[in-house]
Amino acid sequence: MDTTTAPLDPAALEAFVVRAKAATYVTGGGRTDPSRAGSHDLEYREGDLVYRDSYFGGTDFLGQETVHLAGRAVWGMNYYGTVLTEDIDAAAAGEVITAALSALYAEGRFLGGHTHTTGPYTYVDETTGTVTRFRGVEHIRTADGVRAYELHYHGGRVLD
Repeated sequence: MDTTTAPLDPAALEAFVVRAKAATYVTGGGRTDPSRAGSHDLEYREGDLVYRDSYFGGTDFLGQETVHLAGRAVWGMNYYGTVLTEDIDAAAAGEVITAALSALYAEGRFLGGHTHTTGPYTYVDETTGTVTRFRGVEHIRTADGVRAYELHYHGGRVLD
């Protein structure tokens, strides 16, 4: 199959996104020059496939992930996350998210139906859809059940 002109099948796309996410955010890898003023950018490449996560902020943040095939956008996801209470700070939330996502990616997936406990915090991800069109929310609850962090996301395949 000529990957420069053929569409990426959903299973191959999802597998690539999982590998890219695992190699960037959760490991701290893939840092690259900002693509926009003030952004933090992560990048992962495999041949003609390029994944980029570009985000702004820290405690409250927003970003966009894209996958390009031979220079053409084929997939994307937008997200916005925020710490909701003083029951958790950005550093602790990051540790919980990293642990939860590492476990999720080890299962070979990045979408929903995932719960993970780290210390006194429980991470929950709820998603509808598939890699081609999805939306979801991830949140962290304290041991007392307080929702202390939340992130909303949506995305899917990009077609010309």
